[in-house]
Amino acid sequence: MKIAVIHATAGAGHLKAAEAVYYGIQKYTNHDVKIIDALDHCSPLFRKLYAGTYVMLVSHIPRIWGFAFGLVDIPFLQGLMLWARGIYNHMNMGKLEQLLIDRQFDYVIVTHFMPTEIVSRLKEQKKIKSKLITCVTDYDVHRIWYAKNVDRYCVATDWTKKKCAAIGIPDTKVQVTGIPTNELFSAAYDVGELKAQMSLEDNKFTVLVATGSFGIGPIEEIIQELPDFQVVVVCGHNQSLYKTLMEKKYKNAKVFGLVDNMHELMAISNAMVTKPGGLSISEALVMQLPLIFFNPIPGQETNNIRVLHEYGVGISSTSIAHIARELDKLRTSQDAHTTTLMKTKEVGRPFAVKDIVNLTQ
Repeated sequence: MKIAVIHATAGAGHLKAAEAVYYGIQKYTNHDVKIIDALDHCSPLFRKLYAGTYVMLVSHIPRIWGFAFGLVDIPFLQGLMLWARGIYNHMNMGKLEQLLIDRQFDYVIVTHFMPTEIVSRLKEQKKIKSKLITCVTDYDVHRIWYAKNVDRYCVATDWTKKKCAAIGIPDTKVQVTGIPTNELFSAAYDVGELKAQMSLEDNKFTVLVATGSFGIGPIEEIIQELPDFQVVVVCGHNQSLYKTLMEKKYKNAKVFGLVDNMHELMAISNAMVTKPGGLSISEALVMQLPLIFFNPIPGQETNNIRVLHEYGVGISSTSIAHIARELDKLRTSQDAHTTTLMKTKEVGRPFAVKDIVNLTQ
């Protein structure tokens, strides 16, 4: 059986979800699986504009992004939006369309809304017969994920499933699997050994500060507000932030740039201060890590916070001082910490990859 797992490089989450599914298929099946970045099959200019515009908007003018995000979710505009997306994607993604037609995959699993529309349209035109599985990588469901020829939607929570019904997706097409995360996040680790390898104190309350792949947020101020904590900071692609923090030589902070061992950094942490991206949240929930959210991108990240609050998961910070107070509460109150862990366990889905892979059997 031939399977394509397709993502698009607009933020790191879609790629990480696709990789998790790809490795899961390799591990649990004998299927012929290929992972595809949709933006590898378009012009270099379009690729640069598609990814670059998103990064520029969320990094520098997030309110404009939030406005646009809300605008394209308005119900009565959906007919126009679907028509425009079809033309836009066909004009720019013809190479991806041709690849799908040539290869005739049995299953196409997507972790980004753009290839969802493309595959759905090719199915409607009877150019391919692939089964289409769409993994929604946020806790809310924006209407841009909707395409009528999706065979199965894989979503994060029961709340997400109800939202799918509210925007017209049949209940029979939706399965609560959780957002797919690499199975390294559900493994067990020797925390003491990992801390020793990273030159961290073994018995000190450790806070992981994750800025997202773009390295956005008041990171220096957070470090300065937490002098009595052991802080681990991941700067992502923000080399300027990484250089600044390294030059400051904060005694209470261990600084990393772009990492490939986030599972280990989460394992050694007692709490996580993070931007509320869908994948970061899902990874932390699988590892039962208490979450404090900061600096959310208007739109998908503010919606993630709203959905998780329905489950009592995560704390939304109103200020850096508030972050410090909540961390101190987690550090000093065993009841507060235990309650938080129980709530994360209720929402975390460590077997999401297996459940998604099973849909191809």
